[in-house]
Amino acid sequence: MNAVVKRFPLRLDTRGARIDMTHGSGGRAMAQLIEELFLKHFDNELLRQGNDQAAFDVSAGSMVMSVDGHVISPLFFPGGDIGSLAVHGTLNDVAMSGARPLYLSAGFILEEGFPLADLDRIVASMGSAAGEAGVPVVTGDTKVVEKGKGDGVFITTTGIGVVPEGINISGDRAQPGDKIIVSGSIGDHGVAIMSSRENLEFETTIESDSAALHGLVQKMVETVPDIHCLRDPTRGGLATTLNELAMQSAVGMHLVEAEIPMKAAVTSACELLGLDPLYVANEGKLICICSAEDADRLLPVMREDPLGRDSRIIGEVVEDEHHFVQMETMFGGNRVVDWLSGEQLPRIC
Repeated sequence: MNAVVKRFPLRLDTRGARIDMTHGSGGRAMAQLIEELFLKHFDNELLRQGNDQAAFDVSAGSMVMSVDGHVISPLFFPGGDIGSLAVHGTLNDVAMSGARPLYLSAGFILEEGFPLADLDRIVASMGSAAGEAGVPVVTGDTKVVEKGKGDGVFITTTGIGVVPEGINISGDRAQPGDKIIVSGSIGDHGVAIMSSRENLEFETTIESDSAALHGLVQKMVETVPDIHCLRDPTRGGLATTLNELAMQSAVGMHLVEAEIPMKAAVTSACELLGLDPLYVANEGKLICICSAEDADRLLPVMREDPLGRDSRIIGEVVEDEHHFVQMETMFGGNRVVDWLSGEQLPRIC
């Protein structure tokens, strides 16, 4: 802290000040923003080196990398904010390969006039989420655009991880007879965002399920190394994600509506808003496809983890040359669960 005081005679005002163009100019104001705000919340050995890149050693296995842009509105919502979401979303994309996430990068596009207090809150949330996950932010970038050319703040995160040798989890490995597991109730995140955006109030507060899933995935992979597919059903929800997997693996899928976990508050909110919960985004759930025998072994392990305690088998993979996803409804009929058409909920991640 002494070094900060000597380098910048006046401390950064994170209470009343706002972002201005000098914070992206590459000069003293930008250096102070990085040192007194970003480094304060992201502090780690690699980031503290101050280089334009981070150099690190990796263990044996396959390297994986994922990048994700976050443009959510509103920035703060029940159960999280754009900061924690940026960490969780990228960690989950890396983890769906069976990888152990190692490091994150973060790129910020800030709009002139954005309150420094809100930026401090967002970066603190990111730092907390990264710390809890054990995956540090080791490099990053900041740009400032003129007022009216952005929407407060956009964040891009990149994650790097390592898949252990012998693990092959991919969207093209689903096979007829496989079981489809979902790790918990669907639709929580999208409904939380829409409720906050529209100032809707329900008897029970609906919170985003945003969470980092790599710890749960590690337990699953240790129990069943031959998991066929993992995917987190974010934009487009459960329905679109299953259609993606059916197309990748050239199979069909049969779901049982009564087995799909869904909170009563989410169901009610979707009815009020005219939404189909099967297409509503999630940020802390995963879909697992594996053999029937392995599903019986996985379920107890998943249910022991707080992020998987409501895990259920919701259907199975079937042969289908048309690669349809179909669902047995609660009324005993069948419906085709098609791809999402259009944009049901914009700006949800």
